[in-house]
Amino acid sequence: MFKFLTKLDYLLKETFLGLLRGGWMNWAAVSTVTVLLFLFGLSLQTSWQVEKLLNQFGSQLEVSVYLDTDTRAQTLETSVAQMPDVVHIQTITKEQAWTKLVRELGISDIDNATQQLGENPLVDEMKVKARNPQVVPNLATQLAKLPGVETVQYIDEAVKRIAQLHRGLNWITVTITSILTLTAIAVTTTTIRLIVLARRREIEIMQLVGATSAWIYLPFILQGITFGLLGGAIAWSLISVIQQFISRMLTNQPEFIQFITNGLQLTPGQILFLPLMLLSFGAGVGLIGSLFAVRRLVKKI
Repeated sequence: MFKFLTKLDYLLKETFLGLLRGGWMNWAAVSTVTVLLFLFGLSLQTSWQVEKLLNQFGSQLEVSVYLDTDTRAQTLETSVAQMPDVVHIQTITKEQAWTKLVRELGISDIDNATQQLGENPLVDEMKVKARNPQVVPNLATQLAKLPGVETVQYIDEAVKRIAQLHRGLNWITVTITSILTLTAIAVTTTTIRLIVLARRREIEIMQLVGATSAWIYLPFILQGITFGLLGGAIAWSLISVIQQFISRMLTNQPEFIQFITNGLQLTPGQILFLPLMLLSFGAGVGLIGSLFAVRRLVKKI
């Protein structure tokens, strides 16, 4: 146990000394990783928020089913309710629709208005709420095939636009993340390589006294991982500050804005997963960059 603690103390001291000796190159590596993880975190969070907003709009999306003149909504309610993609049904009888219409037109004598037309010209309507926006077209097709259904209408243009935005953001996230990941790995590799070269004499002495390559270069690998962890912590801090600022800006806004804001709230699992993802991603980038640097220099020294 004592031997293990001694080795651990040596590795931590060497790692800390290496970070102190790196100077501005350390800051270059950390800042590059921070930019990478900040943009990655924002993109990932935005993707989650758009997806949740998409599902929220989908849950609000209603399919209007207009029945034939001789068909009553009660006869189809059971069949519609049994469909797996249906979460809610609201029935509007033609009497209710007619009463609402004449009142909106400012007509006080509903019976007289009905007698003048001979009969109620409207039909029963069913407002069917879908489980999510993806199933709406298929649900509308199923509803249109039911006996007694005359017309099925739904407005999905806004949902389609949001879905396209979601796919576009995913592609942008992948592209930006790939480019910045390569950049961060390259900067980390260069930084670790310069630190190793600055301590070349010490490394040669350690090799002469019999130290293994793994023991010599492990502190440099830990430095690379530290770069990634620091970048992840800073990126998460910046994202948290932005979230709090936006939340304050959206306070006491109109109802529609509040609806959008609720759709942008992350789940507890996502709130916990995001910083862990940033730290893990940063540590991975630092590890890969330091391994590249050490691998090259092991062959030269």
